[in-house]
Amino acid sequence: MSAYSLGALLYEGKAKRVFATDQADLVAVEYKDDATAFNALKKAQLAGKGELNCRISALLFEHLAARGVPTHYLGVDGATWMLVKPVKVIPIEVVIRNVAAGSLCKQMPIEQGTVLEPPLLDLYYKDDAYGDPLLTEARLERLALVTPEQRQAIEALARQVNRELASLFLGVGLQLVDFKIELGFTASGELVVADEISPDTCRLWDVSVSDVQQRILDKDRFRQDLGGVVEAYGEVFKRVQGVCPEPRVYG
Repeated sequence: MSAYSLGALLYEGKAKRVFATDQADLVAVEYKDDATAFNALKKAQLAGKGELNCRISALLFEHLAARGVPTHYLGVDGATWMLVKPVKVIPIEVVIRNVAAGSLCKQMPIEQGTVLEPPLLDLYYKDDAYGDPLLTEARLERLALVTPEQRQAIEALARQVNRELASLFLGVGLQLVDFKIELGFTASGELVVADEISPDTCRLWDVSVSDVQQRILDKDRFRQDLGGVVEAYGEVFKRVQGVCPEPRVYG
């Protein structure tokens, strides 16, 4: 650690710890090796997972920043630490689906692997106690989480992220099936991408592999007991490392 001192633990989630620092405009995030699925009903410790998610997220944040996408990212410090701007996170998960997979195929009569054009964008209320329910128009209005203008901005930013990431991943032989992101507002009121972007939050399929299980390079390997989770994350890291700017070291 350098150029700052850690303060109090602000929040601990399933995969990260968030700490205050001695600087009001700086927050430190530690990526953990914890793996969870099904609202933490399934848990495990996977050595090296936290480091890979931190490094992959840093690379992708650098890539997005180079293309004008605002994020909370400021740099890395060591293998599992990321420094970010303080953000008031909007309690909405934004999910964009380019290809039908996972829960969508259980909820709708759509066959897995069906390309969704245009990509399907869904909003979910971020609250484990309620099971992160899908937000309809009426529910979103009832909760008053965002204004209509903010919602438009959220959806526009999410679609921009999708375009940039889908293109990047395709260039390294990966199909961005779907992903979820969290967004929030900085102290100045800027809407930014927050949290992380990694195989924990994205479904990624190897386009050169036809086998429906072996092509999986994301957390579905953990959900489906396929094994090789850390190895799959390592493969994603290796590929994106070759095409993204090197993560800046904070300090």
